[in-house]
Amino acid sequence: MTHRRVGAIGQCAMPSRVFKNKRMPGRMGHRRVTVQNLRVVQVRKDDHVLLVKGAVPGPNGGLVMVREAVKRRAR
Repeated sequence: MTHRRVGAIGQCAMPSRVFKNKRMPGRMGHRRVTVQNLRVVQVRKDDHVLLVKGAVPGPNGGLVMVREAVKRRAR
């Protein structure tokens, strides 16, 4: 994956403006992301909360799908 970032976007003297439809960096993401090696620390059934150790991508209040590990744990 490459990150698009701003470099020089316009000319100096002529036409001294940024052309219309100039490609600019924007937000990336909002796709399904799979994260491995996360551990379920605690399950609180009364509060409907699943505590996970590790970084979970996505916005606050977003949906998270949890499933069994496909790979075996390292020894």
